[in-house]
Amino acid sequence: MRKLVYFIAVSIDGFIAGPDGSDPTGPDGFWPVGQDYVQHLAQAYPETLPAPARQALGITADGDHFDTVLEGRKTYMNGVDAGLTNAFPHLRHLVFSRSLTESPDPGVELVATDPVEKVRELKREDGKDIWLCGGGELAGALRGEIDRLVVKLAPLTLGSGTPLFARKTAFDPVLYERTDAVLLDSGTIFLTYDKTAGDAA
Repeated sequence: MRKLVYFIAVSIDGFIAGPDGSDPTGPDGFWPVGQDYVQHLAQAYPETLPAPARQALGITADGDHFDTVLEGRKTYMNGVDAGLTNAFPHLRHLVFSRSLTESPDPGVELVATDPVEKVRELKREDGKDIWLCGGGELAGALRGEIDRLVVKLAPLTLGSGTPLFARKTAFDPVLYERTDAVLLDSGTIFLTYDKTAGDAA
């Protein structure tokens, strides 16, 4: 069965974006993105790079991990505001929203139904794993369905901002086992955690 993987950059103090939720890696962003970080993504997770970056780097590889990406409306709209109605045309792209009534791009599928039920449906389909791109609200709603966490831990603290899981997420301890760690010279650590057998869905 396919896994739901929360593949996300996070600060040392647990935030994925600033208080306004805008893209922290954008033109006015504050997130540290070293050359080795981009190189590691290009080599290990090329499918997670947005289309303009893939084009600039000459990347055509499908990647080994994901063929589907999930976003909440706020995260998706960061791309739309930057002029990208579909940042990941090389993946099946689903956006969860009850307020968007028409997709801004024919390659983006809007989902207004229960995200848990939709993810369970996707897991039963054939294919590669499913990338949960963000944001915190969608991750909170899907927390029980997350099989793997790939945390790109940045050498950065924010103090406040958008947390890894929305603050309203229910208290429910889940144990994960660290299965990989890659330390980059620029300071970011890629940490992979798999849900332990006792907590696996």
